[in-house]
Amino acid sequence: MTLYLSCASCHGIIVSLLILLACLVPRTSQLAQEAAGSVGDDHCHASDQGCMSSRSFARAVMRAIRVTEFGGPEVLKVHNDVPIPQPKSSEVLIKVSAAGVNPVDTYIRSGVYPAKPALPYTPGMDIAGVVHDVGADVKKFKKGDRVYSMRTSSGGYAEFTTVEEKYIGRLSDGITFQQGAGIGVPYYTAYRALLLRGEARPGQTVLVHGASGGVGSAAVQVAKSLGIRVLGTAGTPEGVEAVKKNGADVVFNHREEGYIQKIMDATGGEGPDVILEMLANVNLEKDLGMIKLRGRIVNIGSRGPTEINPRATMGKECTITGVMLMISSDADWKEMHAAMEAGMSQGWLRPIVGKEFPLEKAAETHDLIINTKSAQGNIVLKL
Repeated sequence: MTLYLSCASCHGIIVSLLILLACLVPRTSQLAQEAAGSVGDDHCHASDQGCMSSRSFARAVMRAIRVTEFGGPEVLKVHNDVPIPQPKSSEVLIKVSAAGVNPVDTYIRSGVYPAKPALPYTPGMDIAGVVHDVGADVKKFKKGDRVYSMRTSSGGYAEFTTVEEKYIGRLSDGITFQQGAGIGVPYYTAYRALLLRGEARPGQTVLVHGASGGVGSAAVQVAKSLGIRVLGTAGTPEGVEAVKKNGADVVFNHREEGYIQKIMDATGGEGPDVILEMLANVNLEKDLGMIKLRGRIVNIGSRGPTEINPRATMGKECTITGVMLMISSDADWKEMHAAMEAGMSQGWLRPIVGKEFPLEKAAETHDLIINTKSAQGNIVLKL
């Protein structure tokens, strides 16, 4: 009798343990998934770009491009174990869906840019995605907001990035993340160059060099929204057609003989009121010959030195000025944010996505943006 009772007790204990294990196994699996980052934001439906999970965020590392030495595109390497940055009190943590690639990214990577980041670093300033967390002092944004930015703290070629609140704009539902990644540097630079530095006004004429590229296509849209006549240039027949489609009034192929005279003819021999110059080391002397009396030449980009005759500025009393987006004042940032928000609501802000690449192809994008014969829209990394 005693032996029988002991076996029965053992049997009951074994059954109880099996039931307990059956309950624990699914929970253990779920915890493992959360630790790997597979539960949460990544389970949002693909069609719901702004969705966020209510589950706690358990990931500690992310995929990101890291640069450990300055050099060519080959120094851009994907790392899978980069710690996810934590936002400071005035910063926002953004889950990145797309990152824009800009020429300035290549200058920084190669080590020729005046302000060099400490190594190692993650490149990228333009991003679009969803707010994942906010610092204690952030007032304008909350978790789940669709946003874009043009200046990151921790680097944009990554699954997550931190951004100061003042460098963030709200992304409308009608703009995709890929388009949003092309708003920051291109549109804000175009607006600042055209209006804040070039002082273009409705009824005037602006010449946009490289009008098929990211900044150039943005400049065309900004100018046309304000009633400014736009002349644009591109380097291929396909680029010329793209600029026309984007709304420019007259477009010229800058590789064709006599294109400068055609520009002068299109302005009645007076020249443009404002010239937006993307490659000053090549075109500045030509710009001085074209610019209208008391016109303004705005230097947006240059890849080396150039030589001009200063007397060329005297006879026309023209102005040559530069533009650098990141030294904008707080008042300028406020104005530019408001202008982009208006552009999205009014429908004239339509970022053109030229090509999309996965993060692993970052090196290819840097080669493409510098060596292309005629850009057609923004180059974007999809995350």
